[in-house]
Amino acid sequence: QLQASGGGLAQAGGSLRLSCAASGRTFSNAIMGWFRQAPGKEREFVGAISWSIGNKYYADSVKGRFTISRNNAKNTVYLQMNSLKPEDTAVYYCAAKIPYGSRWYLANEYDYWGQGTLVTVSS
Repeated sequence: QLQASGGGLAQAGGSLRLSCAASGRTFSNAIMGWFRQAPGKEREFVGAISWSIGNKYYADSVKGRFTISRNNAKNTVYLQMNSLKPEDTAVYYCAAKIPYGSRWYLANEYDYWGQGTLVTVSS
């Protein structure tokens, strides 16, 4: 129901855009989150956007570099990643939490997960 794509290899300072296509049910009352997990580390919150009203939240580590957006007509959420750093290397996951609610920064609050897409940033 969530399909993430767009990962790949980028150089430090470069950009990538991830997409998360939602299907199979309505996510209109959801908050859509992006998380990432680097090798040997726990999954961490990257950012989130509420589907209905577009409120956005970001982790401090990506604030000012990453931007989340959504296209309601395409049922797709995007993560634009600029000024990439080697420490951004991870598998990135999109997820949906229904309903919106609180604690949107916690992975275990999310109900649906995409399969993950690998982002590798070389120095």
